[in-house]
Amino acid sequence: MGKATETVLEIDLGALEHNYHFLQSKLGSETKFLAVVKAFAYGSDAARIALKMQALGVDYFAVAYSKEGIALRKAGITKPILVLHPLPLHFGELIEHCLEPSIYSKKVLRQFLETAEKHGQTKYPVHLKFNTGLNRLGFWARDVDYIEEALRNRKAIKITSIFSHLAASEDLNEEDFTSVQIRTFEKISKTITTRLGYRPFRHLLNTSGILNYPEAQYNMVRSGIGLYGYGNHPEIDKQLKAVATLKTVISQIHKIEPGETVGYNRAFSSKEQRTTATLPIGHADGIGRQYGNGNTFVTVHGKKAFIIGNVCMDMIMIDVSHIDCKEGDEVIVFGDSPSAEIFAATANTISYELLTGISQRVTRVFIVD
Repeated sequence: MGKATETVLEIDLGALEHNYHFLQSKLGSETKFLAVVKAFAYGSDAARIALKMQALGVDYFAVAYSKEGIALRKAGITKPILVLHPLPLHFGELIEHCLEPSIYSKKVLRQFLETAEKHGQTKYPVHLKFNTGLNRLGFWARDVDYIEEALRNRKAIKITSIFSHLAASEDLNEEDFTSVQIRTFEKISKTITTRLGYRPFRHLLNTSGILNYPEAQYNMVRSGIGLYGYGNHPEIDKQLKAVATLKTVISQIHKIEPGETVGYNRAFSSKEQRTTATLPIGHADGIGRQYGNGNTFVTVHGKKAFIIGNVCMDMIMIDVSHIDCKEGDEVIVFGDSPSAEIFAATANTISYELLTGISQRVTRVFIVD
């Protein structure tokens, strides 16, 4: 990896491949793998990540919204793409680009059936989402009768899969709750399969589910955060590689005298002589104000340097009093050390939020092994 001369997000495609093979090693030989590439592939680059995953042989992709799937099609993705939260406004475009919607409510089922029929579709692939305890999106078990009736003598769509989402698969203290979810999904999927008269495939597990509940793999698993290097457990994180490394450089170094202040609202007041470095990255780049005022550190030449004062829109200041550094030197915001998980935890948030919040004005640089 090269030295940064500006703020960049390095995307290591070799690390992505490593993580894919690690997760795949936890699966049965017949279990399909769905790569979740929503939110710009967790803040990296959806097209480049998906093209790499397609070359590795992934079976399915998932995005949140139709326009994300359309962008993947335009980038050359030919594998099936599941749209997890399709909006009726975009159903026509979704069909035009051969995207597969998650159908999660009576209203959405009615509207998509009408659209598919209007577009002359036959057996268009859709996926039924059931709510088993997350209480976010999904049919209830009691909706099976409605689904059967709605589909009777309608040829426009065909149920490709039945799926649900675990609420707390990373938390083994919630094992009883997760077990109830698995049993509920088993019951629902058996009932709907009997009613349909054919057998859609089934999927339930996310990254933590793959690792903690391998008995519930069914026909496919879905992995998002794990592909990008985070397994929601310190021991698993050691076996994964961070795909994204956020780097920047020192723009200027200041000598701060006792009694002087640093940054907006004079948030930091020095009690002794200090050396600070200003970096060209701020809350407009995804490093929110919650990371300022000594809460969070970056690394300069492998040493911790804490952010002092308020995070500005385009800049942050760090304390480098104890570090031999100069203007132009590289700074690691997160990557291997600190990891995105550790960096995020200093502000009581999670790696998902940090990664997906990195602004598009930050240049993406791809590392190909």
